[in-house]
Amino acid sequence: MQRFQSYINGEFLDGEARFQSIDPATGDVWADMPEAREGDVDNAVNAAEHALYEGPWARLTATQRGKLLYKLADLVATNAQKLAELETRDTGKIIRETSAQIAYVADYYRYYAGIADKIEGSYLPIDKPDMDVWLRREPIGVVAMVVPWNSQLFLSAVKIGPALAAGCTMVVKASEDGPAPLLEFARLVHEAGFPAGVVNILTGFGPSCGAALARHPKVAHVAFTGGPETARHIVRNSAENLASTSLELGGKSPFIVFADADFESAANAQVAGIFAATGQSCVAGSRLIVERSVKDAFLSILKRKAEAIRIGAPLDMATEVGPLATKRQQDHVAALVEKSVGSGARLVVGGERPAGNGYYFPPTILDCDGVASPSLAEEFFGPVLSVVSFETEAEALKLANDTRYGLASGVFTQNLTRAHRLMKGIRAGVVWVNTYRAVSPIAPFGGFGLSGHGREGGIAAALDYTRTKTIWLRTSDDPIPDPFVMR
Repeated sequence: MQRFQSYINGEFLDGEARFQSIDPATGDVWADMPEAREGDVDNAVNAAEHALYEGPWARLTATQRGKLLYKLADLVATNAQKLAELETRDTGKIIRETSAQIAYVADYYRYYAGIADKIEGSYLPIDKPDMDVWLRREPIGVVAMVVPWNSQLFLSAVKIGPALAAGCTMVVKASEDGPAPLLEFARLVHEAGFPAGVVNILTGFGPSCGAALARHPKVAHVAFTGGPETARHIVRNSAENLASTSLELGGKSPFIVFADADFESAANAQVAGIFAATGQSCVAGSRLIVERSVKDAFLSILKRKAEAIRIGAPLDMATEVGPLATKRQQDHVAALVEKSVGSGARLVVGGERPAGNGYYFPPTILDCDGVASPSLAEEFFGPVLSVVSFETEAEALKLANDTRYGLASGVFTQNLTRAHRLMKGIRAGVVWVNTYRAVSPIAPFGGFGLSGHGREGGIAAALDYTRTKTIWLRTSDDPIPDPFVMR
């Protein structure tokens, strides 16, 4: 059994308690994890505050911070395969996906390494004589980062990278479901040479760890990725310290296919958008909205592709869909499929968990045309696609926006003017046209509505980890007039 430790103030520690991690492919215990509780959280936040204001980090230039980020990026690239294997073992995400994604994570750190000395202030042409006024950007403070079990190294990089570029220090809480890759990542932070306390990484459970972190009086900002219900707890707890928040909360993303679309391309994008990562993606294209005249033909293509998907051991490079991350998630997906079929949705393919060990669930398609199916409103976070059809562009747009979420969306059409109308009309933070799931460190990412607020990626993300200080300098040598002498 592998044993992992927390990383607090430059030291690897066991934590106040321990818990065991489950291999989703087998259902067996495979690792022993440190369970951080309030005392560990307090130590980590205090270390981060000391590093921010009094340690060597506070005296580094922005360029020096960037060089440390470059070194971290190189270490991530060198150790990508080991990190990928740990993420696959602890979360069930297939190795072909974790390998590719973690290799790309290094590019996020490189991007923010380059941003570090590009965060500039400004000079204001003030309306008062004999005054010079500047705006200076400074680190927002100690940042609490809470990331989920899916794509932990990616979802932490889009927070850690810009926060370090801005000069912040942080406490990162890895999900208790599959924390191994992020706890191992701490060793790379240590090897890169970041001063003690700058990056602290621990894991633990919500009430004893997450809540203590979000409400800690020395935390200035909370960056969270997860579900809306947990986000509500985060916001309530952050009211204790009035910390600002950035929230990325998943979605129920529409995937619109018009009759003039390239069917093969759209079908491949739809398969990637809903069945990749076993559907455990915040941007999963879980609602297919297809033009009625081509619905049957398009569904036939999807059914054929879904039935051909190879389900298997996540560490096997031939596997295309692995297990869900937890038994809890498997039960949730199975129950929601059953509920949807009971409400009238027609099962096109899949729908039943296979026999044997592990938390597997097959690629599933539900035809929900004319049915008020719960699968159209509730997030599965699993490999389940719900399908409805439309007659007109206006109807397609209405269906796309018929959700409380607003993270991502996809539009497949060869009609350029139609695409532009939909780009403007869809209420989502990301609109992909004739593609899906494309990401880049250069492009901001975030949602509307229950999908949260704030953006990750791009230079704007680094600026979000700063606050402005206004500096006034009087340039006159004349004494300031006595305010109580009338002239």
